[in-house]
Amino acid sequence: MQVILADTAGFCMGVSLALKRLDKLLEQNEDQSPIATLGPIIHNPQVLAAYAERGVSQIDDPDQAQAGSTVVIRAHGVPRPAEETLHQRGVYIVDATCPKVKKAQLLIEEQSEQGKRLLLLGEANHPEVRGLLSYSADDALVFESLDELEHGFKPDRESFLAAQTTQDRKVFEAVERWLKERAPGSTVLETICDATRIRQHEAIAVAKEADIMVVAGGFNSGNTRRLVKVIRDQGTPCVHVETADQLDAGDFKNAGIIGLTAGASTPDTIINDIYNTLRSY
Repeated sequence: MQVILADTAGFCMGVSLALKRLDKLLEQNEDQSPIATLGPIIHNPQVLAAYAERGVSQIDDPDQAQAGSTVVIRAHGVPRPAEETLHQRGVYIVDATCPKVKKAQLLIEEQSEQGKRLLLLGEANHPEVRGLLSYSADDALVFESLDELEHGFKPDRESFLAAQTTQDRKVFEAVERWLKERAPGSTVLETICDATRIRQHEAIAVAKEADIMVVAGGFNSGNTRRLVKVIRDQGTPCVHVETADQLDAGDFKNAGIIGLTAGASTPDTIINDIYNTLRSY
């Protein structure tokens, strides 16, 4: 049995930067002042548990922030009103928003200020999407498929297209083609992260060689779930786990080649543990 590990498996640049900022805060926190993240800093429960053991708490509402404490803005970013509330509550803010997400926020703001309606490919309840929407007008349309866009699109005013940074590139390109046919003058923003595109392309390449794939990452991680989807779209069986102890050896008994990749919030320790477990079968 052979196990192929994707080169791009594991932390992306945005996740690495966010965690480095949090680590630096912890190292410099000599007086043990309170440190909290507004929402989970990344979507990986094992990483969050490790930071909780180091004294990092999590608040889910900016009104919960204690005056004088340090609050870290998650890698996915937060809605503008939430950030404004933090300022009003007198906390020290560390913005760990992924630079790619921050760029998307500002691009959306620029287009919205020109009176255009945002068409956003993304998950309506995802924290990144909620943040992106706070930079647009109230009539933005969020959709997860071309079919949803077709049913919700109104050509009554100029629109522009953007995407959650971890969306599927192929879906976005199909939406772009459709929109250019219906509204040729529409602006298209390139907001899908290159790291996401490369990770998905590599996952597809590995899936074509493998009898079965394993994707490691948080069950609540959007980019991880999309890796599972693009792999299954190739017709390759795929198992999604967060940790090695969730693997079932019976799933791999007839596999000659197993492919392994991981979401952008999955630490190397977990990836290596899963890799070694697969090699032991």
